[in-house]
Amino acid sequence: MTTPSLFRHRNFSLLFGADTISQVGTQVSNLALPLVAVLALHASEFETGLLAAAQTAAFLLVGLPAGVWVDRMPRRRILVSADLVRAVLLASVPLAWWFGGLSLLQLYIVALGSGLATVFFDVAYQSYLPSLVGRDRLMDGNAKLEIVRNSAQIAGPAVGGGLIQLLTAPIAVVLDAVSFLGSALMLGRIDATEQVPDRSERRGLLKEIGEGLRYVASHRILRLIAASTALANLANGMMAAVEMIFLTRVIGLSPGAIGVLFSVVSVGGLTGAALVGPMSRRVGSARIIWLSIMVTTPFTALVPLTEPGWRISLFAIGAFVQSIGVVLYNVGQVTFRQSVTPERMLGRMNATMRFLVWGTLPLGGLAGGLLGEQFGARATLWVVVGITVLAVVPPVLSPLRTMRDLPPAPDPDGPGTEGQAAGEAAAEVPLIGEAATGIPVTERPVPADDPASGPAPDPAPDGDPGPARDDAGPRPGPAGDS
Repeated sequence: MTTPSLFRHRNFSLLFGADTISQVGTQVSNLALPLVAVLALHASEFETGLLAAAQTAAFLLVGLPAGVWVDRMPRRRILVSADLVRAVLLASVPLAWWFGGLSLLQLYIVALGSGLATVFFDVAYQSYLPSLVGRDRLMDGNAKLEIVRNSAQIAGPAVGGGLIQLLTAPIAVVLDAVSFLGSALMLGRIDATEQVPDRSERRGLLKEIGEGLRYVASHRILRLIAASTALANLANGMMAAVEMIFLTRVIGLSPGAIGVLFSVVSVGGLTGAALVGPMSRRVGSARIIWLSIMVTTPFTALVPLTEPGWRISLFAIGAFVQSIGVVLYNVGQVTFRQSVTPERMLGRMNATMRFLVWGTLPLGGLAGGLLGEQFGARATLWVVVGITVLAVVPPVLSPLRTMRDLPPAPDPDGPGTEGQAAGEAAAEVPLIGEAATGIPVTERPVPADDPASGPAPDPAPDGDPGPARDDAGPRPGPAGDS
């Protein structure tokens, strides 16, 4: 029996629509804000590094308590509020520019404030999806949302580059502010019932933060995923600090050309999202987590080899292939996290993971800015390549090598030990018919009636699955989410 498409699910369709609107606007701002700093305010490498750090420092500042609050409050309300805050902050940029008062300090404040709102949005977003679609549809739902993000990365930079050349970078930021308003309106129409814990069940902020930290720290695979993604995002932060300077001042590209380049690169992410379903069925929904980045990461070395002329294609090829791996990795690891964590713990688990893996982004931004000023943008990109390669090691050496598919879902109301035990047990025991390398000798079908085994054998006819905003991945080209 064919599983009905998630697009027939009203609440998921609203979430999908809201994400589509905001992602296109976000991609315009991802290009516009650093170009405002570089072209309009003549920022140095260190100053652009500070801007990159300000955009992600919020995960260090409020990442852990955000998880507790997300578990205590209605998640839809958090999503809508975060969208409205980001809309107001971004709208201030073109207004200040119009009246001649725009400064780097304001950009830092807008970046930090938007980052604070993004922390709450992203933690609530990843924790909300399981209650909307059910745990047996997580891979499908996550993958469809990843297709949105990567489609936006294709259209957004090209649109943004054109708008920046026609209207200037500050005015282009208006599109993102409007997109967040549209997203808030659509999210406000979701009518799913949420179970909010009674006030009597609260045990104090620090104690609940500790529960989230202990849950992640005691789960071997989550620890290794956190280590890998944190290293990748350290590289992401360094890349963000020097990327625009490298492309504009070293390679000599115009904003419009950069937009087109990023759009080409983002087709790789869309390709990865389309491959999630076939790859998870063929090699396993757990195995794609480490195989994806092991195979694609070496192509990152093409990025610092970029030169003017035909060698600009090296940037496009390297970033394109790496984007495929990042999307497959993000879909797999986000779905794994959602699958092994009980409902009551999702907010704290996601916040702890975000604190650990996004907390390295501002550190990378500062380090990239300093390295860029001392040694130049190209040398910094070679450091990025080295760290990206190191990020592959934890998942490749983890128990994931002996898992084919995701473990069974835990008791939604349980404390987390059963789900954790299931994940660890599945990781420690090699599957029958597998060689010592973990590569299957023969393919075995996944039962269609076992949602815990991984993605459904025949996902929706409207396209292959793929996920939430994700957490990471090396960033040659426009950054993602996760």
